Amino acid sequence: MHTNVVLLVEQSPATPYQWDDAFGSHGVEVLQAPSETDVRDAVHRPRTAVLVIEACDDVLRYAESIRLLSSSLPVVVLLAKSSEDRAIAALRIGVNDYLKQPCTQDEVVQAVLRWIGGETSPTPPELARGRPMVGKSTFMREIRSRIAKAAGNDSNVLITGETGTGKELVAELIHQNSRRHGQPMICVNCAALPESLVESELFGHERGAFTGASVASQGKLQCAGVGTIFFDEIGDMSLPAQAKILRAIENKEYQRLGGSRNVAFNARLITGTNQALERFVEEGRFRKDLYFRLNVVRIHLSPLRERPDDIPPLIDHFVQLLNDSFGQSVQGVSDEVRERFMGYAWPGNVRELRNVMEGIFLEAPPPVIHYRDIPQTIRAHLEHSAGMALPERARMLAALQSTHWNVTRAAQKLNWSRMTLYRKMAKYQIASAKL
Repeated sequence: MHTNVVLLVEQSPATPYQWDDAFGSHGVEVLQAPSETDVRDAVHRPRTAVLVIEACDDVLRYAESIRLLSSSLPVVVLLAKSSEDRAIAALRIGVNDYLKQPCTQDEVVQAVLRWIGGETSPTPPELARGRPMVGKSTFMREIRSRIAKAAGNDSNVLITGETGTGKELVAELIHQNSRRHGQPMICVNCAALPESLVESELFGHERGAFTGASVASQGKLQCAGVGTIFFDEIGDMSLPAQAKILRAIENKEYQRLGGSRNVAFNARLITGTNQALERFVEEGRFRKDLYFRLNVVRIHLSPLRERPDDIPPLIDHFVQLLNDSFGQSVQGVSDEVRERFMGYAWPGNVRELRNVMEGIFLEAPPPVIHYRDIPQTIRAHLEHSAGMALPERARMLAALQSTHWNVTRAAQKLNWSRMTLYRKMAKYQIASAKL
């Protein structure tokens, strides 16, 4: 049986049996290394599931070097000198989790177990409220952990990702698991905000401020109070509107349109975009000073095509939701449907998958949905797009999932030999779900 390995890079290595006792009951093997261990050696050690870095001279720089060499290896750091600035720096580097020292061995164990697959890696308990963010991939475990970390402070958060990846859900979860959860959360769709109404909508107006303003009105910022305001598609906001928002952020106050009294701005700011803001800044389409104000904590949502192993749990989740909505008792989908869905690129991401599932339910499907039960319009769309190229890792995962991790059958589907598939599984760090 495969044993998960945790590598501890320590300033002063503890007696080995201390860590062995702490992790042993969880089926985790501990390897220890001194703080001067070469970064490449730490990353490329075989079977390492999680890397823990303890109080090296420059723990964050060491962690950043690790992340440059590997984007997938979970990294937990133990910060001897912790502050909100260092915590934010750790998140921006891409650290998966951090603990403030002094901390107990049990706290370290629990932090590590969250990043080891299977039953020992539950959703972080900090996400106690809000809708579930479905997915079992390493990526989704990392996103849930980053949401929990972001919810624990008041820093501005920038959420990036393609349309349909769940940016608004992430913003909701940050708000609902923060100390502001009892306060309002106001969402502003910047793409749907007419330029002529920006100031009135965001800041409010006094009576008589313009033609038709017969009564005074609160703006979105005031409605948010001391809660959270989420600017979705912030990249579509005009430059004049960006200047007004920046002024409110910097001064922590603003004036209503036609008013002279300052109104306090105390809401937390979360923004989302499917645009490349860095490129917009270079092209002069987005203010650099506002970008740096917004980009304190960054959460990026990968497209669904890059994490096909999240598709099966999403299918099951939507079946359950739609059963409740339509009053049906569908048990699930056939292997063929699951395989076709995993082989599709989903340009509309999770939102598209949800819409397709709803379209199937509109046809009152049988207890197990087979490919023939899918409406013809949806089947035509899937078949027309079947040739869209998926990344090699995604195609491998789709084949393995659809054959219940039968390597021989998966290799046949991919037109590879079994040894080729094994070599590529090692290359992409794919471990069999049966191990």
